[in-house]
Amino acid sequence: MTTFRDRVRGVVASTALGDAMGAPVEKLTYREIKERYGRVESIMTRWHKIDLPADVRLGRVRGDGIVTDDTLMTIALMKVYLTERRHLDAYDLGNEFVKEIAFRKTFVPELNAETFIIDRLFYPEKYIFMRHVLANCDPREGGIGNMVNCGAAMYIAPVGIVNAGHPKAAYDEAILFAMGHQSSYGLEAAGVLAACVAKAFVEGVTVDDIVETAIAFAKDGTKAAIRELTQAAKELRPERDNMDKVIEVFQSIMLKYSPMGDDVNRHIDKVGVPSNHYTPNRLWSIEELPIALAFIVLNDGEYYRSIQDGVSSGRDTDSIGVMIGVILGAMYGAGAIRQEDLEQLNKVNRLDLYAVADEFCDTAKAIITEDLEINANRQKCIM
Repeated sequence: MTTFRDRVRGVVASTALGDAMGAPVEKLTYREIKERYGRVESIMTRWHKIDLPADVRLGRVRGDGIVTDDTLMTIALMKVYLTERRHLDAYDLGNEFVKEIAFRKTFVPELNAETFIIDRLFYPEKYIFMRHVLANCDPREGGIGNMVNCGAAMYIAPVGIVNAGHPKAAYDEAILFAMGHQSSYGLEAAGVLAACVAKAFVEGVTVDDIVETAIAFAKDGTKAAIRELTQAAKELRPERDNMDKVIEVFQSIMLKYSPMGDDVNRHIDKVGVPSNHYTPNRLWSIEELPIALAFIVLNDGEYYRSIQDGVSSGRDTDSIGVMIGVILGAMYGAGAIRQEDLEQLNKVNRLDLYAVADEFCDTAKAIITEDLEINANRQKCIM
């Protein structure tokens, strides 16, 4: 039997693993990855931008296991739980979480510096600071007006941990917390991923159980995208080695729910040109979560192959890797991760991932224990 502590370690280490494996090829298309790398199979992959001048790559470095904001934001959320030692909502995002990302320094591996996480964040994640600190918004309205993306879902796994075994509670808390950052289908994905992580903590859980959980809680376009992609993945299992076909099917389906396709880069010619990219819509979905679930289904939960397929599929590869990683890390625990990968991740990012996980595990246990006591008292009320 895999212990709760081991599963928490699996989630935390898998966040970093999926992030680091996908980071070197982020924003490349599937075809570009195939031409340059063949396939991404290691965290030691060379970053495709490493030979560009430092100012062009904004002083950043990736590859060899370096993690991005996905991991840093996940750890920041865990620190909020360590401080508050209770369930969270949007007011905590606008308070303690803002302090973690904008006022407390940490080591940012991509910048090789002790600095604020916000110095590394993408615009829709910096929106947290703009809305809660500069605009002094109602925290529950913080996500309104933001670019709709996977930014909240990418760090939401700790919410699934503190609600382990209770997907509905995980979904609800993730929505209540992340509404201070995201809206529409970006917010929805955060809720669904948290529910999947919570479900993955159940002993004996299967891939089908997790997919059923995702579909049960997902709304609108997110539900439709997950349902259609995971069904296609099941049908493609006999042809999973034919990645050209797999990607063609997955991305053609996803195009119905996310109009961007491979057009994920920003450049001057797009300024002022109207589009539907990143805008709220009940019929749409972020790409990362349905794609992550599809690769888990395609490979029937095989840990490394699912992550490798996901990060080799192109576009937002680090977040796809994270979402696959946190679900499977919760299912299998830390034993799924190679020791050499863990050592490299710790070394290059100046982390002790198991120590981070263990400290959070103790807090999560305390929160869950209090929930169980409350439920016991509720049960007495109806006796």
